[in-house]
Amino acid sequence: MQLVSVSILTYNSALFIEETLESVYNQTYANIELIVSDDCSKDNTVALITKWCEQERVKKRFTDVKIITVPKNTGISANYNRALNAVTGQWIKFCSGDDALRETCLEKNMAYVIKNSEVKVLFSYCRMYVDYFTEDCFLRLNPGRFPSKIINDTIDAAGQYKLLLVSNKIPFTPSVFINTAIHKKFGIIRDDLLFSEDYQLWLGFTKNNIKLHFMEEETMNYRVHDESVSKQKTDYIVNPIYFKTEPSIKALSYPNLPWDLRCAKIYYWYVCHLFKIDFLNKKNKFTLFLFYFITKLINPFHYIIYFKSRYLTQYKNNLFYKYD
Repeated sequence: MQLVSVSILTYNSALFIEETLESVYNQTYANIELIVSDDCSKDNTVALITKWCEQERVKKRFTDVKIITVPKNTGISANYNRALNAVTGQWIKFCSGDDALRETCLEKNMAYVIKNSEVKVLFSYCRMYVDYFTEDCFLRLNPGRFPSKIINDTIDAAGQYKLLLVSNKIPFTPSVFINTAIHKKFGIIRDDLLFSEDYQLWLGFTKNNIKLHFMEEETMNYRVHDESVSKQKTDYIVNPIYFKTEPSIKALSYPNLPWDLRCAKIYYWYVCHLFKIDFLNKKNKFTLFLFYFITKLINPFHYIIYFKSRYLTQYKNNLFYKYD
């Protein structure tokens, strides 16, 4: 039985970390290495982790238990890389300190990759909840349906790489299950490119001919709560997160895009800065029309891209121009 390393990343996760740890303990898959990497939490996260891991039942349950701590906060990327470096299993399952693995998560992932030996990076469905993992708090599945626009039999790794350069359309990151050798070779995250950890991985894998796959099983519970960075207001024209993430995406994708797609993204970037003004960034009929008018109707690159993708034969089957 192959060893699976479950790496939990924590920062001020005291409220939920024990639930996360128990979800790993309760896995139906037997051979597990547990790694918890904490990024200098200011609450009692580390104390709770240490106490939980000192239990005899926990010591007997796992092949090995590792707790990684640092004297100062270093950010998500550095914390991720520390956990990755500690892995000794053949497969890796990462988990945030406020999420949870569903009971058969590792068993189903391992069964799939054993049956399909070409699979090295595997996604599946996440169940999203508001605050608590109870049915009355269930929000929706992520993704809502099979992500066929980026994962299907007709799109190879090179094609996925092109599609990802245009737009990162993989919002179901928490479900990912990765082969360790592939991850350590192609998935080291750069600390200097903030808010792009997942995107760096997908580009690194697909650029090196590692195709992304999807399993139609529910494997993760993902929590949306007040402390989560993923819970944001939806009444913005332009989500403020865009201004944090786009500089890193610009460095990763823009140089590899065709000139017209690159110019379209630059144009969009400057337009969005106009909508940083509070009264323009609130959704109403006027601001929605204004945003559409500037980003579509008077955007010259929009028409260039449309014309090439619809009327020029050499671009009709080019994946750069097929993504929507």
